[in-house]
Amino acid sequence: MNMSTLLELKSSVMRQVQRSQSLRGRREPAAQASSPPAAPVPDLPVHGVAEGNGEFFERMKNIIQKQDNMQRACQAWGKGESGSPPPAEPVQPACVPDRANRRELDLLYEEVAYTVVNRVGMPSPDHVTNEEEIFSYLQRAFDMGAEEHDIILHRVREAKRANFALRVSVMKGKNLLAKDANGYSDPYCMLGILLGQSPRETEERKERKFSFRKKKEKVEKRPSVREVLAARSIQVTDVKPETLNPVWNEHFVFEIDDIYSDMLHLDIWDHDDDVSVAEACKKLNEVSGLKGMGRYFKQIAKSVRANGAAGSASEENADDFLGCLNIPISDIPVEGFDKWFKLEPRSSSSKVQGECHLVLKLFNSQRDTTLSTMESNLAIHEKILSQILEYEHNKVQTEPYKWTGQVCKTAWTVLSHHALHTGLTRLQKAIIRWLCYSKHHRSQSMCYASLLELLKDVEKAWDAPVLERQLERSLSESFRLHTDYCLSLLKRLRKLFPVCSSAAVSHCGLLLRGLGYLLNMEAYKAVCPDRNEIPLEITTVIKKSTAEWYEGTISHIKPDEGTLEQQLRRLILVVDAVCADVQKGHAVYDKIFSSSVKVDFFSISYRQLEKLVADDVSVIMEKVCGTLEQEGSRLSQTMGETLFELYISLKTLRMCRDYLPAKEARMLALTDYHNWFKTSIHKWLQIVHEKSCDRIRRAVELDNLEPVHGQEKHGSSAVDVTACFSQVCNFWAQLAWPDSAGAFILVTRLTDDFCSAAVWYSELIRRKIERNQPGQEYKNFILQVCVALNNIEHMRSFLGNLPRVLDWRGLELAMEESCGPEGREQMNKALNAQLYNIDLDLQRETKRMITNLTDKMLSDLKKYIQHISLSPDSIRNDDAVSPLMKYLDDVLIILSNSLVKENLSRVLQSLWALLLRMIFDTVAENRGVQMEFYGRFHYTVEALVEFFHAEGEGVPLEDLRNSDFKALEEELRLNKFSSNELIEQYFLEKISQQKTLKHSKFGRISVKFYYELSDQRLTVEILHAADIIALDANGLSDPFVIVELCPHHLFPNAKSQRTQMKPKTLHPVFDEFFYFHVSPEQYRHRCACVTFTVMDYDWLSTNDFAGDAIAPLSDFCWPGRPNATSAAKTLPPVILHLTRQKPSEKPIVKMLEARTADKEAQEFSRRLKEIEKSMEEE
Repeated sequence: MNMSTLLELKSSVMRQVQRSQSLRGRREPAAQASSPPAAPVPDLPVHGVAEGNGEFFERMKNIIQKQDNMQRACQAWGKGESGSPPPAEPVQPACVPDRANRRELDLLYEEVAYTVVNRVGMPSPDHVTNEEEIFSYLQRAFDMGAEEHDIILHRVREAKRANFALRVSVMKGKNLLAKDANGYSDPYCMLGILLGQSPRETEERKERKFSFRKKKEKVEKRPSVREVLAARSIQVTDVKPETLNPVWNEHFVFEIDDIYSDMLHLDIWDHDDDVSVAEACKKLNEVSGLKGMGRYFKQIAKSVRANGAAGSASEENADDFLGCLNIPISDIPVEGFDKWFKLEPRSSSSKVQGECHLVLKLFNSQRDTTLSTMESNLAIHEKILSQILEYEHNKVQTEPYKWTGQVCKTAWTVLSHHALHTGLTRLQKAIIRWLCYSKHHRSQSMCYASLLELLKDVEKAWDAPVLERQLERSLSESFRLHTDYCLSLLKRLRKLFPVCSSAAVSHCGLLLRGLGYLLNMEAYKAVCPDRNEIPLEITTVIKKSTAEWYEGTISHIKPDEGTLEQQLRRLILVVDAVCADVQKGHAVYDKIFSSSVKVDFFSISYRQLEKLVADDVSVIMEKVCGTLEQEGSRLSQTMGETLFELYISLKTLRMCRDYLPAKEARMLALTDYHNWFKTSIHKWLQIVHEKSCDRIRRAVELDNLEPVHGQEKHGSSAVDVTACFSQVCNFWAQLAWPDSAGAFILVTRLTDDFCSAAVWYSELIRRKIERNQPGQEYKNFILQVCVALNNIEHMRSFLGNLPRVLDWRGLELAMEESCGPEGREQMNKALNAQLYNIDLDLQRETKRMITNLTDKMLSDLKKYIQHISLSPDSIRNDDAVSPLMKYLDDVLIILSNSLVKENLSRVLQSLWALLLRMIFDTVAENRGVQMEFYGRFHYTVEALVEFFHAEGEGVPLEDLRNSDFKALEEELRLNKFSSNELIEQYFLEKISQQKTLKHSKFGRISVKFYYELSDQRLTVEILHAADIIALDANGLSDPFVIVELCPHHLFPNAKSQRTQMKPKTLHPVFDEFFYFHVSPEQYRHRCACVTFTVMDYDWLSTNDFAGDAIAPLSDFCWPGRPNATSAAKTLPPVILHLTRQKPSEKPIVKMLEARTADKEAQEFSRRLKEIEKSMEEE
């Protein structure tokens, strides 16, 4: 800020301060026009301020409360349970799938019936095994009548049985037995299908484990080797050298002759020969019969290990057995096996360890259905699933939008068996489920969480190289359709996913999570490589949606219609709607957009809405400012309230920028929004001040000057007024004026308004007390004054907190930042000056009320003090003082119960001052009486000190023993002295004053003192005087000096001596010696002294007093003091400054004068009176 701005600011503030210098000079604000009755101010005790401006403050409070309520509602948006379902998502006609016709349903039914009749595999607990139950469900799902069902089922049963095969994936092994000297093995797998066994052979199988290595004699027992192990059924994996945890990942397919009795057999061997196992297996597959197989086992599968049951230990390079597996085909579940199998020994003597990971899957190698010859298995499965989905979803009666896609057990059984029959891979099943569910969702909304899980299934199973081209195209198209559908929903975000519905918000979150997951899927990147700008498309959708919502709000509210004030009120509705939308966006939408799709929803929508609002507000505020700037224009109350509400709404909207990134929050359209209100803010503050004063007047009128309740000692008006001030402070806090220089001026204005209103309030309270005083009972009057004092103290306490309430500290820092140290200093000086002035004024009002209170006690106090004064000496001091103490105790009980601590201290100190003054006056009026009189009052004062101090709980001792107390104590002490003692005290005081006197306008005198102890002689040499005051008409004087030893009763034989008169001079030179007899006993008195009285000689009238000085003898009379010999001439002179005081001003003189029966006192008083008389005649 430049210097000129600072100077302008300083001059503006100084005008404010000057206006606040004398708040007591203000006049009461003009009476406001009567307003209709209003309800009491909420949240405050009901004290009667229920009319007129209660409505104004209530409306202001509601304006602020409206924003608070909006922010509190923001915290609950999107949380908790919502009783109503979310709005229905629109269905696009293109997304509704065509329903299958009767012919298509018949073909699909034949397909599922064939699957049911030929189902294989071990059913899981989730599968239905009852065929009748399955067909009952399928009839309902495919809308099949009983007759059509019987026809199709008969045709299926007559059709050719399905052929099955087993897909075996040998994945890996672990923890195999080490057979080689290097601590490893070279494992490979040999596997095949063991054909079904006869019942007898089945019993034998229980006693032994199968292996491809068989004893010759046992093999020859079979009628045909092919019945047990066909050569074509044997497969072998690669050898994995030097490992105990081999990874093969090899896949094989075996035809199954008998799905119920065949068995998969697998051996793991340690290869110890150079011959290729794979080549040997191929040769094996080229021969048949027992002879060929014998050669194979002899060359490849012969074991010489100790754990082998049929090998020869002497053969070299023989493969070692590592373990085997026997898995019945009938034990393979419908979903297949994907698990680790523990290796088994061939016999009880075999030693094996480790596991083998296998993936086993049955599938149908040949189907005899019409549809299987027309369409692919993938297409057929997709149609079956679509039909079942439609049927299952239609069964959901309540909240179908929450349906997760979970089908019944029967449906799951049919789908699982059909997937097995058609040999669908995990990836194919995942893609088909995604295709069906996403397509179904576009026509009939379901839970987005299930769609997200389907996407995860696709991603987990993703294997791009094995994906069919047609299935890839279908997946790409489904991704595109789903993305477009989601974007179309987001375009109507506020309508379809309102924050008031937790279900809708949850739907939106899951939708975005699904989109975010989709964008990061490898599958999506592979099939949709050209569409990688989805976040940008979402950003565009948000912008378009926000603009359309704002335009819809404008068209609904129509802020450009009506009068200027009506336009403002309509505009407030627009701004509030935008504030609510922005806060909803931050509280709800921004989190789910940011976390799911990495799009900053709040920044996009806020910057757009903020700009639109600023454009519309600026247009209408230009009109408002133009109107208010016209000469004589006055801001009406309703217009002021409207502008305040608009300001608060804009401030709330602007505050939302705190949620923006720092770099985006700098340049916004609403940055300087407060400039639109510079013209109106001062006029609005004037309205607030006038309404505050009117409320204060009503509060005082309705205050019955009784405590509001037992714990508080102030009255209702103090509560109402401070509540009013608190509301005004809250208004200011809500304004949060962003310009520091402007805020300084406004705070100065606001503080000034508070101060003037507080002074006016104290005056109103005092006047009410004064009006109620005549004819009022004494105790009631004290109680009312106490409440009034507490009211003012309550007000002072509030005003003392203004620096905190108005945040002066924050304003200081802002001023220092914008204006430098000078700005901060100027602010402190101005605001503290205002508080200082108001505190003085309130203290003045407090003192006036306390004076009224103590004046009411004055007559009683006089009576009790007079009782002490007139009590005879025979009465004990306690008895004389008792009535006064009893009265004060009664008063103190009332005061302590009725006053707050601060006011009690003030009243006690005022009462103490009054008592001291009254006792002092009583003593002064009774000077010269007996000593017992003063002793009694001294006792009274000490008793009062003890009473007011109250053992540390009352007035501090340092406050009690003040200057008035010390003066009274001195008065009492001196009055107990004899006349000689008083005279001595008089000279002691003069000696003390002389020692402190360093300069005098009455001149000075130079003297020397000599003392001869042997002769007890004091020699006084008066050298000269200087700067004597002119007492003659010629401007000069005729001075001479009178030298005396005082006090006279100590030196009864000493006579006064005088110098020669020196005519017409102000600097006389005397050089005269005077001799006095002074004994050691005399000069040891502290009061013993030499006085020098300078007089002006007059021929025709009394000599005039020019001044006097005094010197204590103790300073010059002591052993060893030089005497008046020539050697002592070198002593330096003593310079004494002259004084010229009226003796009657000293209390001691008045005491002596009052002792008319004492000759010495009267003689002393007479001499002093002569001096004073000469001074008066000048």
